Amino acid sequence: MRQDGRMLDQLRTVTMELGFTKFAEGSCLIRAGDTVVLCNASVEERVPPHVTSGGWVTAEYSMLPRANRERSKRDVTKLKLAPRSAEIQRLVGRALRAAVDLEALGCRTITIDCDVLQGDGGTRTASVTGGFVALVLACRKLVEQGLLECLPIRNYVAGVSAGIVGNEAMLDLCYVEDSNAMVDLNCVMNGNGNFIEVQGTGEGRAFTLEEEQTLLRLCAKGCKELIDMQKEILGDLV
Repeated sequence: MRQDGRMLDQLRTVTMELGFTKFAEGSCLIRAGDTVVLCNASVEERVPPHVTSGGWVTAEYSMLPRANRERSKRDVTKLKLAPRSAEIQRLVGRALRAAVDLEALGCRTITIDCDVLQGDGGTRTASVTGGFVALVLACRKLVEQGLLECLPIRNYVAGVSAGIVGNEAMLDLCYVEDSNAMVDLNCVMNGNGNFIEVQGTGEGRAFTLEEEQTLLRLCAKGCKELIDMQKEILGDLV
């Protein structure tokens, strides 16, 4: 049992509220325990210069000043994106592009804005999970408008964290667990149970191959449960 009463392999309570904002083509407010992230998907009928064929999916990530226990400065006041925010939004963009047939998307860009309203661990993986839902809703709107013949979605995508705290492997770390973790691992998977991205770090000590495999199995369990929730909300996509 953990400080919040969960079992070692148990997710926090997760909810996903669709259509949270009025103007975005797709939006999802995802709650994972005390972590709350607003994901908005916006469609533009153009692509970046480096895209020579098909469309593009990208992401931006930011944390509100009082999303955490102490106020942080907005990135705009620093005149540049914080390195952590830049790294996370690249992760979210890569993860969501893996879900999309970019040729079928056509010559357009979908940007997923992930704004952390409250952070209590796992904000990047919540951004992936909620961002995918917002992405699907935006693509459905394009189909409804007759701009796409069918959904350009290849597969479901979700992310979750795991870690070793006090020599115990745990799924879906909250802030207190994450800040005391000896090993931290973030994982993104698709609906086939295959890995899209794995980020593992020995924060307090090195970890073994067996420990890594244990964490990956925990993440696989968590991602499957999250994707099952997405399927219940969104229905069959492919």
